[in-house]
Amino acid sequence: MYYIDPHIHMVSRTTDDYETLAKMGCVALSEPAFWAGYDRGSVDGFRDYFRQLTDFESRRASNYGIQHFTWLCINAKEAENVELSREVIAMIPEFLDCSGVLGIGEIGLNKNTRNEAIVFLEHIDLAMKTDEQILIHTPHLEDKYQGTRMILDMLGSDSRISRQRVLVDHVEEHTIRPVLEAGYWAGMTLYPVSKCTPARAADMVEIYGPERLLVNSAGDWGPSKPTAVPDFILEMRRRGHDEQLIRRIVYENPLAFFGQSRNFVFQRPI
Repeated sequence: MYYIDPHIHMVSRTTDDYETLAKMGCVALSEPAFWAGYDRGSVDGFRDYFRQLTDFESRRASNYGIQHFTWLCINAKEAENVELSREVIAMIPEFLDCSGVLGIGEIGLNKNTRNEAIVFLEHIDLAMKTDEQILIHTPHLEDKYQGTRMILDMLGSDSRISRQRVLVDHVEEHTIRPVLEAGYWAGMTLYPVSKCTPARAADMVEIYGPERLLVNSAGDWGPSKPTAVPDFILEMRRRGHDEQLIRRIVYENPLAFFGQSRNFVFQRPI
């Protein structure tokens, strides 16, 4: 079965991972901007990173028949530095018309601080002024529910936002309902030591159905598995779910969400 990974950080993965993903049926992926493992010190550091996302990674992926798309932002872990964040946000429009750039992300909260909220709102303002889609990071572990509520409140206060063009990622059992009920897309992230497992994600599909639901690996520098989406496919098959339902979640839903971006040009595999 062909599938799309809507959230994976390939700058942290080896080229062998691209080959493995291709063998497993991955035909496209999207890579949100994220933390580099350390806090970058200048806007030029982010400019170089955006060049890597929009140029080098797309070429590396294409060598294995995988289409690479990306999102741009300064992530929540570095958003405590408001001065630097504003410099990065002002620079982002240089790249918004690059091939494969889907929008602003992954923005959100990390520790639910005032500065993180300020930078989140200024990213949202940029996205609205430039007509971009938005991909949102919700906090980890004990900060997740409070951070998700804060994010939904901030989004709900901006009447310019088209909710079907926003993906709220890393939902879990205690946050998925308010995200879906508010009209946003919800992303389930499969991690080996936190967030979701394939079984928990399958449970949520059985409870809430496939509408506006995505599943991703968010493979990055830490403990993560780039082939987590195929693990979800296997779990759904093990439970006896129809292939059409599985395909909708791992292939058709990403196409529907990404297809709202002017830079999403997808070549369907033969």
